[in-house]
Amino acid sequence: MATKKIASPLDIYQIKVTLLGTNPPIWRRLLVPAALTLAQLHDVVQTAMGWQNGHMHEFRAGQRYFGKPDPEYRSMGMDPVENERTVRLSDVLRRTGPKLIYTYDLGDSWEHAVVLEKQLPVDPNTKYPTCTDGQLACPPEDCGGIPGFYDLVEAIADSNHEQHKELRDWLGYDFDPLAFSIDSVNQMLLPARRRGKASRN
Repeated sequence: MATKKIASPLDIYQIKVTLLGTNPPIWRRLLVPAALTLAQLHDVVQTAMGWQNGHMHEFRAGQRYFGKPDPEYRSMGMDPVENERTVRLSDVLRRTGPKLIYTYDLGDSWEHAVVLEKQLPVDPNTKYPTCTDGQLACPPEDCGGIPGFYDLVEAIADSNHEQHKELRDWLGYDFDPLAFSIDSVNQMLLPARRRGKASRN
């Protein structure tokens, strides 16, 4: 029987974050400290995927939910939410295989699978968090979830589509669904690296 490896706070996790329902999949591979809180992981995923952090979010591991606790949740009969600022990634992903579900924008419901692929020693020559791989551009905010996203991609690719001009005007920029740059992601992760360094001092 395989033994579970318990993560040390000094471990680095190689995680793969995949936006569920996308085909081909939109994903990022990240190296992050196992000691990150889920609140810090939220910030990293937002940056790495390309979201703008303008909506509510939550994490789910089995029957446990994590986010920003609200006393009104209990009075409305909703599942209790544990404080994401006090739970570390290593508390909920202790071994490879099982995944954590991260949902961003509870209206559009962008669900991401966060899977622990490897536990690695700290490399003194690497700055964390860092992105090592990925594929495709993150959908634009507020486009209507997975169905709305693919409708948008179809419309902006076809100049004869009845919504082509309307959706291009709504976007306000040239959206390339195939675009992805590791260098750009890591440039955007620089503030997260500085915050992590400050928190260790």
